[in-house]
Amino acid sequence: MPKKWLVFFVFAFFMLSSFFVGAPKGSAASGGKFIIINKTTNRLAYFENGQFKKQFKVGTGRQKSYTPEGRFKIVVKIKNRPYYKGHIPGGDPRNPLGNRWLGLNARGTWGTTYGIHGNNNPSSIGGYVSSGCVRMYDNEVEWLFNQVPTGTTVIITSSGKSFNAIAAAYGYKVNGGSSAPSVPVSSSGEVLKKGSRGPAVQELQRKLTSLGFSTKGVDGTFGLNTENAVRQYQKAHKLTADGIVGPATKKALGIK
Repeated sequence: MPKKWLVFFVFAFFMLSSFFVGAPKGSAASGGKFIIINKTTNRLAYFENGQFKKQFKVGTGRQKSYTPEGRFKIVVKIKNRPYYKGHIPGGDPRNPLGNRWLGLNARGTWGTTYGIHGNNNPSSIGGYVSSGCVRMYDNEVEWLFNQVPTGTTVIITSSGKSFNAIAAAYGYKVNGGSSAPSVPVSSSGEVLKKGSRGPAVQELQRKLTSLGFSTKGVDGTFGLNTENAVRQYQKAHKLTADGIVGPATKKALGIK
């Protein structure tokens, strides 16, 4: 082998070893730890030894199908992963992958396509914003990164149930602790109001924006901007301007 190629391979190996932390070790490596991500509320829960420990706000796919659902494993951990598509090195403030990457074996991939990672746009966390990955605040994903080894189970679902109930549905025994959704969950047929979140709110925001009543973003969260847009729409259509999207307002908007 020519000397220049030998130098290249040694350099490449060194670089990879500086990015990757650990290797897949199987489920036994998780030590009773697992993660649940609920796309309906865009929240992530961390469990350890049958106990609900922490809950975090996350960002998920712009469309429901983008972020895969099911039971997966963390198969690779990377510090300061480069953003290859944009040719941005790891650790660069412009890097949209943030400072930590927890790669999942979702949809037949091996940890480099779908992952839980940080982000350089904190305002996007909590919304439906990604191409399929799960975004977290940099400081929070760094904490999570330090807790979980490769082999840790990650469950991704869309549910109106509490995290404890979701865990039980997947065969996990959990003990105590409150893990109810931290924000109201809305679904088709329910009243939408300030504090609601989920795909139904996102649909409402898209509809209002298309009609010229800006919600200042389509993030799936019914906040003050969405409430103001609803009131403006209601006034313009001679509806009760209470900022609550009930049956009459839904019918006028043409949404379920």
